[in-house]
Amino acid sequence: MDIMIIGIAGGTGSGKTTLTLRLKEQFGEHVSVLYHDNYYKQHDDMPYEQRCRLNYDHPDAFDTDLLIRDIQALRQGETIQSPTYDYTIHNRGTATVEVHPTKVVLIEGILIFENQTLRDLMDIKIFVDTDADVRILRRILRDVKERGRSLDSVVSQYLTTVKPMHEQFVEPSKRRADIIVPEGGHNVVALDMIIQRIKSHVDGL
Repeated sequence: MDIMIIGIAGGTGSGKTTLTLRLKEQFGEHVSVLYHDNYYKQHDDMPYEQRCRLNYDHPDAFDTDLLIRDIQALRQGETIQSPTYDYTIHNRGTATVEVHPTKVVLIEGILIFENQTLRDLMDIKIFVDTDADVRILRRILRDVKERGRSLDSVVSQYLTTVKPMHEQFVEPSKRRADIIVPEGGHNVVALDMIIQRIKSHVDGL
C-alpha cells in the first residue's frame, strides 16, 4: 500500500485537532491518526509531584524514536499498538490503541517538525497558525474542562514552559512546513484544498 504521511503541527490550542478530526471525518477508514502527545515518555520512576514539574513542551519530553519506529512499521504494512497518555496523572496510560496501515496517516503534535528524521517521513507538512491570545484561551478551556486541571496550574504552566518553548521550538518549526493554515480546521478554503489533495491519493489518481 502506498501510504501518504501528513504532519499537522502548530502551537497549543491552534486548531490542529480540529483540522485532524475534519480530515478523519472526511475520509473515514482511509485515514489513521497518531498523536505525538500519546508518545510522552513514561515516568513510573517518579512520584506524581515530580512529574507535575516536568517540562512537557520540550522535545526531550517525547519518545519520538518510538513514534518514528511506529510510522516506519505502518509503512511496512504492519499494525502497531500506539501508547496512550493520562493527563490526570502526567504519565503513560495502561491502555494502547491499535492502529492499522491506511492510505493516509496523520501525525499531529506541537513539535513534530522539530525532529528531522520524523520530518523526513512526511509527504506533506502542515502548520496551523493561530494568534497567541486565542491559543491560550483555548488551552485554558480545554485543560480545565477536559483534563481536570486547575486554572492556576494551567496559567502557571503556560507562563513557565508552554510560552517559552513555543517561542524556542514550535514557532521556528513553521519554516519547515509546506503549507501554513491560519485557524486550522475553521479555514474552509485551506481545508478544501487539503481534502482534494488527499482525495487524489486515496482514489489513486
